[in-house]
Amino acid sequence: MNDFLTLGGMFASSFLSATLLPGNSEIVLTVLLLAERFSPWLLVSVAVVGNVLGGMTNVVIGRLLPEIKHQRGLAPARRWLEKYGAPALLLSWVPVIGDLLCVLAGWMRLSWMPVVVYLTVGKALRYVVVAVVTLYGIQGWSNPG
Repeated sequence: MNDFLTLGGMFASSFLSATLLPGNSEIVLTVLLLAERFSPWLLVSVAVVGNVLGGMTNVVIGRLLPEIKHQRGLAPARRWLEKYGAPALLLSWVPVIGDLLCVLAGWMRLSWMPVVVYLTVGKALRYVVVAVVTLYGIQGWSNPG
């Protein structure tokens, strides 16, 4: 398979995984790591870039949403994001909840730089953990000696 298409598929999967659409990027990353055709760091980097850009797309969507006068349904999430601010985006990788956090961060007009930093760290940690567990499993998780 063409390397460009393979890495493009990893990127697309990770981008979609940052939205409400199914991307299954952890599965794609695991399969590509097991194939051992690419450097693990290259695969993780492509996955992180795609996922961060997908998350930032959600932030931009949030910025484009109009102000809602009656926020009863959003009030708990908004209070939580107001309390913790951009560091709450360390959880941006959590399915559905992370998407909502990104949209709310945009809607609440949180500062760009902290949003990008915390969103990137949260999403990168997830892919690093997936890669480490996958690669350690190849070397024999249950047979350390």
